[in-house]
Formats: sequence, structure tokens, C-alpha cells
Amino acid sequence: MAKKKRSYTSTEHTRREALTPFGSRTDVGCIRDHNEDSLVVSPPLYVVADGMGGHAAGEVASEIAVNVIAAEAPQEPDAEALAQAVEAANREVLLASRDGRGRAGMGTTVTAAILEEERLVIAQVGDSRAYLLHKGELQQLTRDHSLMADLIEAGQITPAEARTHPQRSVITRALGSDPLMRPDLYEINVETGDRLLLCSDGLSSMLTDEQIAATLQRFPDPQRCATQLVNEAIAAGGYDNVTVIVRDVEGHAKQKMKKTVRKSRRWLALIITLFVLIVAGAAAGFGYYASHSAFVKDDNGKVAVYSGLPGDFFGVSLSLHERTTDVSVADLQPGIANRLKEGIRVDDLEAAEKLVEEYQKEVDQKAASAVPDDEGAKEAEAADGDAKDAASQPAAEGAAAAGQAAAADEGADAPAEAENAGA
Repeated sequence: MAKKKRSYTSTEHTRREALTPFGSRTDVGCIRDHNEDSLVVSPPLYVVADGMGGHAAGEVASEIAVNVIAAEAPQEPDAEALAQAVEAANREVLLASRDGRGRAGMGTTVTAAILEEERLVIAQVGDSRAYLLHKGELQQLTRDHSLMADLIEAGQITPAEARTHPQRSVITRALGSDPLMRPDLYEINVETGDRLLLCSDGLSSMLTDEQIAATLQRFPDPQRCATQLVNEAIAAGGYDNVTVIVRDVEGHAKQKMKKTVRKSRRWLALIITLFVLIVAGAAAGFGYYASHSAFVKDDNGKVAVYSGLPGDFFGVSLSLHERTTDVSVADLQPGIANRLKEGIRVDDLEAAEKLVEEYQKEVDQKAASAVPDDEGAKEAEAADGDAKDAASQPAAEGAAAAGQAAAADEGADAPAEAENAGA
């Protein structure tokens, strides 16, 4: 049985420095028997990664990701350079899933931040979050790549409902799932006195934003604050691994990032090997990962399910049309309809079918709410018809009586005319 990985407050990349006030902690939680989260604290770089794929897979993916990012990240707040480091981590996770270091289908979220003085850049993939406490108010800086975020944005569910939704763990983007993955980038101006929080969903799914904000304000020491946040998540149930990094903003505290030192020859050999593998196995790699992904898209006004990835690779389609559903795109929320034009990516066909079910429920609810109005209109029309019939009956009877009177008059005039003719 695998040893249970308990909480800790440092890794090989974590260093406490007098002028860099930060704290970090990760914990396996109350349910899991191993910790698939990884973190890096190497000023000015801070990274949280939440692996997935099961034992000997999720933790491998997250550890590979943080190690590559720590080695490749820039030493200053350069968003594009940080994105390139995350993309390099994605390629390495993909490679590791094929060469035996991990398992097929493994992946990881990543939220990486570089903070120097009052400049902050973030690269994010998945549902690990970055928050900023600014003048007592908590702001979520990143947007989750998840089914729940899509449904909340579309107005189909509330944030409170998302906490207990059966598909709350479905994410729509991760390292290790798409060779063409691109992180979301954020460039933010911060102020001295602000507090940055990076966390896995093991924290944000257990505590409300109000609870998180209260703890961030109550504990001035970053390390005590990080420990308290993890403890509160565990006390709330601890259903997942919990990882937290707390970093205070100090405008004039310039810190040089301590990157992992590796021999240049080793990196040169690795780069050459990667190049050969990428060139030789690109087509096979795209085919494999296309078969382990799915998306839904607008197909002539109907929601269609595809396996694979949107787009093509050198003219070769990366997707396979599975089926076109009866769900009309025009009946969905405008935000979802617009996104369906490009395609909404999910992890697999099962997740795609669940998304279609959610869309069908939305359409059914709209139809159900429209039924009473239709029935009322029919009843009103029937009542109007009855009223018209009732009004026309006396008129018809009056016309018949008038006709009979006229006939009688004509009969009376006939003998008189005959007498006059005889005379």
C-alpha cells in the first residue's frame, strides 16, 4: 500500500527569505490515500499544480509540471515567457505518459505566478485558482476551465449549486490532454499591502470566498495563514488534496528567483531527444490524444458530439463526428451558442454526453414554462369562438323571422293584383 503523503510546508524549491514574506502548505486531505498536488515557491515564481489520473499518474504529472516550469520560467514578470514555460511542461507531461514515467491519460492543472515588486503575471490551466486580497476585498483573478464555470457563466446554475453538482469535478482544459494547449495569461498591477493566494480546488471547493477572505485578513503571518486555510478546508470535509501558497506584496522587495540548476549538457541532450521524438511521433501523438478528448459543436443549428480535438494537423482532421443531437443551438443561452460555434472542449465522450444532457434540460425547462401560456391562448380562443357563436344565433333567428314576414306580405299582395287585372 502506498505511503500516505501528509502535509508539508516546504519542497526542494521552497525557501523562506527575510524580504520575501510567503507561506505554503499542502495536505492529502481526509479521503484520498495519496497527494496528487505539487507546488513550487522559488521567488519570484510561485506554482500550484493539481494532478489527475490516479495513483502513480496524477502526482507524476503535477511533479513534472512544476519541475519544468521552475527550470524554464523567466526571472521577471514576462507573461509570454511564462506561457512558454507552461507549454514546455505540457509537452513533457505528454511525453511522460508515453515513455513509461506515468500513465496514459494523466494530466494536471497549473496556476503559475511571477510577482516582482508591484508587477504580477499569471499563466493558468484548469481549475486551480489565483486570488488577490486588495484593501479587504477578495478578487478571483483567474477563470476556471471547468464545466461548472461554463454553466455559471451561462446562467444555468449558481455558484452555490455548483458546489454540490454531480459534475463539479469535470475540467475542460489541463496539461497532458492537448498538444496544442495554451494557458490563459493575466497581467495585473498590484499594490504594497495586497496579498496573493494560489490554491488547488481542494481549498476553493471546501470554503466560500467569504471564509477565505476572512482568514487571509485574520492571520498577518503568511505561513500561519496558509496553515490555517488548509486546516479549515480539512475541517470542512477535506474531500480532496489541499494546496495553498500565500504571498504578501512588498513593492520594494526585489527577489531573485532561485532556479533549479541543471547541467547544460543534460538539457542539450534532452532537447535533441525531444526534437527527434516530436518529429518522429507527431502524427501518432496527435492521433492518440485526439482519441482521448472530445468536444461539442454547432452542426447546422444542432448540438453535435465529436471525439478528438477541434481543427486539423497538416490537413488531417483530429476529430470524429459521433452524433448530432436533437438539441437546437437557437434554444440555448446566447453565450453558449456563441461558444458552440468554435466548439466546447471536454475531457472525454462521457463528459460531452453529460454536457448535452445539461443543454437538453435547459431546453426542456424552457418548453415546460411555455406550455401554460399556449394552453391559455387556446382556451381564450375557444371562449372567443363560443361568444361569437352565441352572438350570431339571435341575429340568424331575426333574419329568418324577417324573411317569413316578407313572404307573407308577398302572398297577400298576389290576389289584389289578380283582381285589378280582371277589372
